[in-house]
Amino acid sequence: MMAFVACSCTALKPVINNKSEKTVKQENNQPHFIENITVDPSTSVAKKTSLSINNTATSNPFIIRHDVQEAYNPILFKYAILMDMPVEALANFKLFAFIDEWYGVPYHFGGSNKTGIDCSAFAGNLMTTVFGIGLPRMAKDQYKSCEHVKKANLEEGDLVFFHTTRKGISHVGVYLGNNKFVHASLNYGVTISDLGDGYYSRTFRGGGRVRSSDTVAGN
Repeated sequence: MMAFVACSCTALKPVINNKSEKTVKQENNQPHFIENITVDPSTSVAKKTSLSINNTATSNPFIIRHDVQEAYNPILFKYAILMDMPVEALANFKLFAFIDEWYGVPYHFGGSNKTGIDCSAFAGNLMTTVFGIGLPRMAKDQYKSCEHVKKANLEEGDLVFFHTTRKGISHVGVYLGNNKFVHASLNYGVTISDLGDGYYSRTFRGGGRVRSSDTVAGN
């Protein structure tokens, strides 16, 4: 029988800053772009024109053209825009394909599937599926199982922990890069947020790193 902590993920404020919130929306459970962010429908891949996501050869800075030399999967291009990073910095397609599959799944305390999932279950599922790393079920135990890492030293795949209640570690996400992390939030479900957001900046308690060789059995 799984045990759940009453403090886990239960005191979360709105999680996306203004920039992130308006970038990706949900419609019929399928994330899509808004406000001129498009992928050319005649091709199955998005293509880049430079290290920047801007394309100066067209009046729409987010229309992807054919007359370029290097191709990227549309999922990577989409999340590069969302995270304000160059596409080539997002090398882990498996990670972002997983996020895209779960994006917008609603939060449910104690949940562990696509009808509803909580923060520690989502982090554990991601780490197992993408990185082959097993974690304990609860956020506070995940924190105890990790090598602790300062914010300035976070790397893709590290865990990020928050103290959102008076009962210690109560929320967890997975770090992606550029100060962004993915998590199951109370208000938005599975989403990407910024560690610089006032709420998460105040409640951040540290990063955690578990290598595949140090895999912990889930409980």
